[in-house]
Amino acid sequence: MHNFEDELTCPICYSIFEDPRVLPCSHTFCRNCLENVLQASGNFYIWRPLRIPLKCPNCRSIIEIASTGIESLPVNFALRAIIEKYQQEDHPDVVTCPEHYRQPLNVYCLLDKKLVCGHCLTIGQHHGHPIDDLQSAYLKEKDTPQKLFKQLTDTHWTDITRLIEKLEEQKCHSEKMVQSDKEVVIQYFKELTDTLEQKKKYFLAALCDVGKLVSQEYTPQIERVKEIREQQLELMTVTTSLQDESPLKFLENIDDVHQRVQMLKRRPLPEVQPIEIYPRVSQVLKEWSRKEIRHIKKAIIPEMRISSKRMSCSWPDKDEKEMEFFKILNIVIVSLISVILMLILFFSQHIITFLKEITSTCFSEVSLSLYQSLSNNLYDLKNTVCYTLYLLKEFMWKIVFR
Repeated sequence: MHNFEDELTCPICYSIFEDPRVLPCSHTFCRNCLENVLQASGNFYIWRPLRIPLKCPNCRSIIEIASTGIESLPVNFALRAIIEKYQQEDHPDVVTCPEHYRQPLNVYCLLDKKLVCGHCLTIGQHHGHPIDDLQSAYLKEKDTPQKLFKQLTDTHWTDITRLIEKLEEQKCHSEKMVQSDKEVVIQYFKELTDTLEQKKKYFLAALCDVGKLVSQEYTPQIERVKEIREQQLELMTVTTSLQDESPLKFLENIDDVHQRVQMLKRRPLPEVQPIEIYPRVSQVLKEWSRKEIRHIKKAIIPEMRISSKRMSCSWPDKDEKEMEFFKILNIVIVSLISVILMLILFFSQHIITFLKEITSTCFSEVSLSLYQSLSNNLYDLKNTVCYTLYLLKEFMWKIVFR
């Protein structure tokens, strides 16, 4: 602040003088400031002496004022005129208080570390705070920037610089990872899209083949029936035209027409048999919906066929547990057949010998001869049955290990 502005500031309230009064010692103060000093001295309004003692806040000299108090002190008209002129002029280089109109920031609050005006100290939020004048505060804080500069250039800030470099490096690395993941996602879904598109083409190609099979199944029958229909219409025309012919021509042609009609009636007509397409695409896709995405690529497009009656669909991913069960069942059946075959082979000769001994004592020679013939036939039958069982066993083993 300029020295001129210091001269316009009350040394008590640090504000621009308001109603300046001059003491006998020639020091000037605001009227309200002197009233507060007089009241604080304890000599005001206790008694009414002729003269009231007052200590000057500036030079500390004791002066006496009239009993009417501060009102009796003369007004510093010259200073008041200067202040009024000063306040009428604009001073853009002077920083004023944002809270108190046209009051310069000429005091430094030590508590809040900020510039304040005199009103801030007397009636504002800085009332009672420790203060210092601008020059003293400036001298005390003059070396602070150098100290702060040293603090800003020590090893702590070197570490911060390195930390920034590391963070930048980590950020770059993470961004590369993100970009790499983006490329992986793009490539993954591209392959997935290509796979799905390929499966779609295979499905459509399979359905086109099925459409050709349907056409091959029905088109010849339709053409044959159409041919019969055309011959029928032709014979109907010929038959109708015979009624208008002469008896000679009628008799010449009627037998030929009759034979053609009989031949046409004897021609076999195709039976209308609905065909079935298997497997249906909806069933295949329903099964695919239960698969994981990574298995779609390995999924097999089933060969589609047509049939006049329902056939079981051979899925490529048939239940392995069911297959295992049938294998075990076939092994058990083969084992039982083998046991039966061994029992027959082992006990057949003993049974025949036992029967021979019984029949030799109980039957006549004729009966014995008849029995021997029957026994031989049974023996041949036994051999046939054993051979049949052997073939059945081989067939079952082939089924098991197919």
